[in-house]
Amino acid sequence: MASAGSSSAAESQFSDVEENPNGQISAPPCLKEFSFADLKTATSNFGHKALLGAGAYGRVYIGWFDEKTLSHPSESGIGMAVAIKIYYPETIQAFDQWQSEVNILGRRYHPNLIELLGYCWEDEKLVLVYEFMHKGSLDNHIFQSEINQATNMFTGDVFKPLSWDIRLRIAIGAARGLVFLHSLEKPIIYRDFKSSAILLDANYNPKLSDFGLAKLWPSGDKTHVTTRMMGTEGYVAPEYFESGHLNVKSDVYSFGIVLLELLTGLRAADLRQTNDNLVQWLKPMLSQPKTLMDVRMKGQYSLGAACNATQLTLKCLEVNHKYRPSMKEVLEVLVQIEAMTSMEEDPEVLEQIEAVTSMTEDPEVLEHITTVTSMKEVSEVLEQIEAVTSKKEVPEVLEHIEAIEEKPKNSDYRSRQSTAACHGQRSILHRFLTSLKEPFQCVSSKLSCMRI
Repeated sequence: MASAGSSSAAESQFSDVEENPNGQISAPPCLKEFSFADLKTATSNFGHKALLGAGAYGRVYIGWFDEKTLSHPSESGIGMAVAIKIYYPETIQAFDQWQSEVNILGRRYHPNLIELLGYCWEDEKLVLVYEFMHKGSLDNHIFQSEINQATNMFTGDVFKPLSWDIRLRIAIGAARGLVFLHSLEKPIIYRDFKSSAILLDANYNPKLSDFGLAKLWPSGDKTHVTTRMMGTEGYVAPEYFESGHLNVKSDVYSFGIVLLELLTGLRAADLRQTNDNLVQWLKPMLSQPKTLMDVRMKGQYSLGAACNATQLTLKCLEVNHKYRPSMKEVLEVLVQIEAMTSMEEDPEVLEQIEAVTSMTEDPEVLEHITTVTSMKEVSEVLEQIEAVTSKKEVPEVLEHIEAIEEKPKNSDYRSRQSTAACHGQRSILHRFLTSLKEPFQCVSSKLSCMRI
């Protein structure tokens, strides 16, 4: 095979990707072309100590180069670390994946996509060079059964369980990466979204990697692409698994699986062994989301945040892709949950709310109790309710709930509030509920109808 050093040969291999205004660069000229000899030197001849991991199509090594130019390999531990992926002896599938990575990552940049620094294409050698991610892949950090055994091959440190805040940050960053791919003029379907494909930098910022199976959306008004099923067991969407039909909502399903793993600390494959239908398994959890959450995050999140995260996961895992949210909508909800989490919660108020919510198992009632407290629009109504509840006049309370139903809905209602306002609303809501002789028997039907 010709070397990638020939510009005409290179152009013939990359010309099938249509240029896009959303951050593309021209490949290969703007990607550095590495010689195989330099890559061997940078990895100590692809030695065992430099091996980071191996997959179905190749191995990944840590290598070292001069950090200013990337032109000269250096000794281990000196200069800038890079990740070097060398594909197994060339097959059509290996070449297709190598080419897909160059086409996608070589032409586009996003802070939540792994940065491709360069490539090597000499004889039968296919190699890609990426930025190095110091914390490794997400799966090494979250699974309960493996966390005590996993170590960082770069530092030698034992991985510690991730906090709620970091898990949420990772979910938001990964969602942003998918939103970028789906929002291109010709969307890109990731097709193999999974926890092991999310890499973390030194500050736990996530970046998506492994674009070998990514699919460029064809021209026209097609609703899906039909292709041979490829991906990782446990993460593949039902419609893709059953019929080979692929669309951007297939990525949403896979994201839901990863979100479920972040919440539970369990592998998707382990969950599926006893729960063929994850949606049916999740639904009963909505009323008591803490039974679902990873015990290692105990005390790190509010009831409302846990409930909303569980509900979002459920929506992502809808069997019918038409009922799943878009990744843009998923991202919006995650950002709202982050805003809830960042507020300084009053432990006494949270305790009161949990006591009230424990009185019902109705997931819709629970949803509205936990979300109403952060809705700007209901501030005025709740103040009115406070005045009414001081008299304990249930009929008047119900009239005010009717007023909520009559109000027009718009996106401004979901704007973030100050800590003081949020605390005030929660206190009002608590007094409102506890003032009723039969709290949920009287108003659950009304609360469940609220669509704010």
